[in-house]
Amino acid sequence: MTAAREYTLEVNSIRLHLREQGEGPLVLLCHGFPETSLVWRHQLEALSAAGFRAMAPDLRGYGGSESPSDVHAFTTLDVLGDLIALLDVLDERQAVIVGGDWGATLAWQAAQLRPDRFRAVVALGVPLMGRAPMRPSMLFPRTDTARFYTHFFSEPGVAEQEFERDVGKTLRQIYFAASGEAGPRNDARTPNPFGMVDRAVGLLAALPDPDTLPAWMPPSDLAALVASFERSGFRGGLNYYRNLDRNWELQAAFDGVKVEVPALHLIGERDVGLAMPGMDRIIEAMPALVPRLSASTMIAGAGHWLQQEAPDAVNAALIGFLRGLSSSA
Repeated sequence: MTAAREYTLEVNSIRLHLREQGEGPLVLLCHGFPETSLVWRHQLEALSAAGFRAMAPDLRGYGGSESPSDVHAFTTLDVLGDLIALLDVLDERQAVIVGGDWGATLAWQAAQLRPDRFRAVVALGVPLMGRAPMRPSMLFPRTDTARFYTHFFSEPGVAEQEFERDVGKTLRQIYFAASGEAGPRNDARTPNPFGMVDRAVGLLAALPDPDTLPAWMPPSDLAALVASFERSGFRGGLNYYRNLDRNWELQAAFDGVKVEVPALHLIGERDVGLAMPGMDRIIEAMPALVPRLSASTMIAGAGHWLQQEAPDAVNAALIGFLRGLSSSA
């Protein structure tokens, strides 16, 4: 088994930092917010051992990758352009794309728009959803005293100021509150970082600050993530949210296009997304949008950070899915 390595490539006119391990068919792993490529550490090793070339980029705006100054340069199509250009630079005709959180949204769209380059898709947490009936800025709630977290994230400088005050505390609170460790999502007492944010106190004040880290987040890994966000700040990641309306506008061009490649969906039993109204119906409706969906599987006890919280279950499902692609080719 080859050892993991890190390096930087210029693709699509920006520099991307990459983690790579293994040789064989390419599997591209896309992280979410607030994460970096480090969150795929368990999958890089397992995929390498199983005979695959596993690659996890820091997406634009994150970690060691370049962060464009233009806030409008963070649509899903911009990021998808990076990934297609990455395949070109690597001289790889196709890849299987895997994503969690924002990475899942990106993975679905990659498979939807470029099935010639992405031969299969695995999404963690976020299901494929049809185009909303209105702009997200109009759809998500806000009042005089509170607003939905996407509104909070979209206000330039506001979330940055709160999150960058103490990066370690910020990540510790968000990671814990969205994890299975925080409790079941059908319990109103379980804090949800992806809900309504009080205008007076911000997001973090409503979240617990755990005395000890969950077992799935060793102090050394948290320290590495903290150091990464201390260097990069949170602006790049937050700019993805600042393009939600633009993504919605662009989606009009391919609304109704199905994902026709083989697909797998995994979600934690305690994922914060399950607390959002109508999410169960969206998951149930996915087969109509993804005709070759092999399964939508719930993983017991796990929360939003599925690939870190339940790496054995994720790796087994992922490798089984990948091997099934080879046997059916």
